[in-house]
Amino acid sequence: MNSVPEPFHAARFIKEIGRGKKGARSMSREDARDLYAAMLERRVSDLELGGIVLAMRIKGESVDEIAGFLDAAEASFTPLSVPSGEMAPVVIPSYNGSRNIPNLTPLLAMLLAREGVPVLIHGVTSDPGRVTTAEILAQLGVVPSQTAEQAAAGFAQRRPVFMTIEALAPRLAGLLALRRILGVRNSTHTLVKIMQPFAGPALRLTSYTHPEYLEMLSAYFSAAAPVQRGDAFLMRGTEGETVANPKRAQQIEWFHEHQRTVLVQKQEPVDEMPPLPHSSDAETTAKWIAEALNGRQPVPAPILEQVEHCLHIAKHLHARQVFHDKAG
Repeated sequence: MNSVPEPFHAARFIKEIGRGKKGARSMSREDARDLYAAMLERRVSDLELGGIVLAMRIKGESVDEIAGFLDAAEASFTPLSVPSGEMAPVVIPSYNGSRNIPNLTPLLAMLLAREGVPVLIHGVTSDPGRVTTAEILAQLGVVPSQTAEQAAAGFAQRRPVFMTIEALAPRLAGLLALRRILGVRNSTHTLVKIMQPFAGPALRLTSYTHPEYLEMLSAYFSAAAPVQRGDAFLMRGTEGETVANPKRAQQIEWFHEHQRTVLVQKQEPVDEMPPLPHSSDAETTAKWIAEALNGRQPVPAPILEQVEHCLHIAKHLHARQVFHDKAG
């Protein structure tokens, strides 16, 4: 006999967060965790759920709120086991795709994977008007992993693993889908870009599109992120993706045990553009990526630099975890 989830009455939270951008008050980390857990478990009525989503959209998330939401989000699905090897996993969220310049996220992932890095890409398969990473990966012969076992097999074969958010974290996928109903993004769109899906330390590649998110995410990784979950790179998104802009490098900051270090300085505009696919469609982009991997096209310098930094930190994270395991 299936038990009916106990309803979670959210009015006391909505009363505080629903007073507009200037009048609203933020929740504590614990309250935010409890509220978001109830949302994920659908113990909140549809009316309250819509009220919460719109209130947070107007108010914006505080550091404590995003931390509490993420605590609940990561507890809502079974984490992936950390693959064996000499490097910690690299996590690449892909929820935007590209509208104008070619989406080279698959190139970044494949360059890392062939160096032995366990690479997990998670995201959506399609987005109207955009070319998604999943569509390009499909052209390159990479099919989505539906289970943790399939993902483990991909890591063992030194292939980038792509998992849809529905396969990786189905409850989060349910809240993402609210956008189709309400017409606006919600806090879940931020959470999927910063979550860490592994049971052990990993390097997260994260990005932002609006300046206020740079401030909030920097504060989160500088003070509130659990250090045992690993490190993070934060950069302005390339059309929302976490791959370096092939035309000119953007600033990349590394967060390690709440310490913030600039790894890559923002590059000034250059007159000469690097060779890129002549079209941004999935088939053309995939063919160009295959040529770049085979040395017939030059890999853009900003992406090569990003790869080198990822390799260095992935090795460092693994070595540190081995040390802690032996010391413990």
